[in-house]
Amino acid sequence: MFFIADIAVPEAVSQAVQAGEVAKTAGDDLPMAAVPLFHIGSLAVTNSALISYLVAAILIVVSQLAMRKATLYPGALQNFVEWLVESLNQFLESILGAVLSKKTSWFFASIFIFILVSNWIALVPGVATIGMGYGNGPLHFKVTEPFIRGVNADVNMTLAMSAIFFWLWIIWTLQANGIGGTFHHIFGTKGDQKGILGTIFAVVFFIVGFSEVITILVRPVALTFRLYGNIYGGEVLMEKTMTAVPALSWLIPVPVYFFELLVGLIQALVFFILTAVFTGLICRHDDSQGKEPQH
Repeated sequence: MFFIADIAVPEAVSQAVQAGEVAKTAGDDLPMAAVPLFHIGSLAVTNSALISYLVAAILIVVSQLAMRKATLYPGALQNFVEWLVESLNQFLESILGAVLSKKTSWFFASIFIFILVSNWIALVPGVATIGMGYGNGPLHFKVTEPFIRGVNADVNMTLAMSAIFFWLWIIWTLQANGIGGTFHHIFGTKGDQKGILGTIFAVVFFIVGFSEVITILVRPVALTFRLYGNIYGGEVLMEKTMTAVPALSWLIPVPVYFFELLVGLIQALVFFILTAVFTGLICRHDDSQGKEPQH
């Protein structure tokens, strides 16, 4: 049996197959992995990939409509887009400084907007609740393979965004500090101690540098699973509240729905702020912020 648009459509399924599917999925939550829907050549298009394409299309269309014919006296859409971008740029400048924020804002602003829209699109009725599953009747049906799925409930997406950030972080770090400066930032002695004390400090900070390297390597992993875990957990919570009392499935999830709207915003902000802070910690030099380099 499967659901389309929340309507049960019975199929001629043998008792053995049905029993096997129920035994396989009974007690399970929504699948942690994205479900492939079809293939284009060797490329599998998953249920979460469909939403990512939709989000990308929405952002492209909105940006084109807002800025294609930009005017000195903007309309509502242009005004909103300009306000959003300027607000993000100002916030970034407070973290990274004027020079570094100007160089990197394209990435941080884009990733914030993409994550936020992805999180909120995932709350549209039907996302993660229409698909293949098992059960008897609309009130007792459990979806185990949704046709469409939230983007950030797929660990592949959150891992990809974290990996892209980590690669850019390496590039920005080397551009700001050079190889030697980066090595000194991680392993170098902080302070101006001389003699035996200076030697002791050099050894201590060199050892501490290795723990800093481990911390740096763990950051993309933490970013990946923090975002994925919160969004996937929200989907599971919504699914549980919808199926706890089938007759009230239209009412019980309402408070959770508004809570997830807030969570979607917070998680976008957390990813945005953490990536900016990680960049600022190693790339920002206070003696050069707020003014352009002298030539």
